[in-house]
Amino acid sequence: MTSSSLRSPEPSRTERGAETQRNTRVYGRRIGRPLRKQRQELLDQLLPHLRLTVVDGEPLDPRTLFPGLQDVWIETGFGFGEHLAWQAAARPDVGFVGCELFINGVASLVRHVQEQNLANVRVADTDAFRVLSALPSASIGRAFLLFPDPWPKARHHRRRFVRSDVLDLYARVLRDGAELRFATDHTAYCTWALSHVMRHGAFEWTAETAADWRRRPADWPPTRYEQRALEAGRKPAFLTFRRRPRAENSGAAG
Repeated sequence: MTSSSLRSPEPSRTERGAETQRNTRVYGRRIGRPLRKQRQELLDQLLPHLRLTVVDGEPLDPRTLFPGLQDVWIETGFGFGEHLAWQAAARPDVGFVGCELFINGVASLVRHVQEQNLANVRVADTDAFRVLSALPSASIGRAFLLFPDPWPKARHHRRRFVRSDVLDLYARVLRDGAELRFATDHTAYCTWALSHVMRHGAFEWTAETAADWRRRPADWPPTRYEQRALEAGRKPAFLTFRRRPRAENSGAAG
C-alpha cells in the first residue's frame, strides 16, 4: 500500500494553493518508473472501463457499480493490487473498489484484472477521501487498509491514515458488523492504530489471543510489502476490527 490514496487534514497555505490546482491532497508518489510500452497500452485500454468516476457533491451508489453482486468491499491504497486481485478472484460474488493514486500500482492491478479475467473490480485513481465521502452510509461490507506508510517522524503523524476523520468515514460507510482490516510492520504505528480505533468507539477489536493478530488469517493473502518486512526482520501485525451496531454507539460517527 502507499500513502498516496488519502489526503491529510489542515494543509498549510502553500499546500492549499497546490490542492486548488490539482483538486487533491496527496502524500507520496504519483508516478514511479516509466511504464513499459506494453503495460502503458494495457492501462490505456482497460482503465477507462474499470475507472470509478467520482463527482464531488454527487452520491456514489455501489449497487449500480456491481449489479447482482451480494456485497461491496473497498481497499484504500491497494499498492500493486496483489491483495485486491486475490480477494476479487476468491469472492466473485463481491464487488471490489480499489483506491490508489500511484499510477504504477494502478497499472499493476489492471494487469491482474486482465490476466485473471476479473469482472468485479473498479478502480478509483483519485483521492480516497472523495470516494469514502461519496458512498452512502452503511453501504460497504468490508474495508482494507494494509501496510500504509507509517510516517515515523513526529511532525508527519498527522499524515497517517489512521486518525479520527478517517475513522469517522469508515464508521459511516461500513455496515453494522462489517470488518475493517489493518496491517502494519511498524510497531509504533500498530500501537497508534489500535489506540485510535479503540478510542473512536465505533469499532471493536476481534482478537482474543495474541495469535489472532500475530498471524495472517487464511483469507488474507501475502503481499510484497509483507515480504519486504519479513526479509528486513520486522514482524507484521494483522488487526481486524468490527463495526459496532449503531444503536450501541449512537455518539460515534455514522
